[in-house]
Amino acid sequence: MQPWSTDGGDTVYISETDGDRGSKGPFLVAYESRDTERRYGWFCANCESLDNAMDSMGRIKCNECGNFRKPTEWDAAHE
Repeated sequence: MQPWSTDGGDTVYISETDGDRGSKGPFLVAYESRDTERRYGWFCANCESLDNAMDSMGRIKCNECGNFRKPTEWDAAHE
């Protein structure tokens, strides 16, 4: 686990093994503490940012570099 400081001055812990593939680089899981009980959010390894958004279908998009993860759930009604 790698410690990382947020813009607000808090420390979160980035997992180097738990994450998902993105279009430009992996999204790694960020936790509130080393014990990994509570997730903080996603860390974009491409631009080293915690500024990411996830929608209800599991898509993740980095607001800094545009790194993108495809949805984990799919609903054919959206075609």
